Amino acid sequence: MLYAIIASDVENSLDKRLAARPAHIERLQQLKAEGRVVLAGPHPAIDSNDPGAAGFSGSLIVAEFDSLAAAQAWADADPYLAAGVYDKVVVKPFKQVLP
Repeated sequence: MLYAIIASDVENSLDKRLAARPAHIERLQQLKAEGRVVLAGPHPAIDSNDPGAAGFSGSLIVAEFDSLAAAQAWADADPYLAAGVYDKVVVKPFKQVLP
């Protein structure tokens, strides 16, 4: 089943994000290689694809997991969470309607 992982950043998270990004991306690449990622990416803090120093306000990942518990465990092990980038992470089932 698909699950949405919706994370909100702490204030001024950009430096922490940049430091933890390689490990975060590595985990996403593994999910992608397994064919489990539907989409993943950050929420720019401003209305721009390249927010520069404004940074990001959070992230969204939609991916396939065996269960809600498995999705939650994966989210709990995210390097961004360990690095203090995320303030809050919500994991919930997702039903894809489009495309």
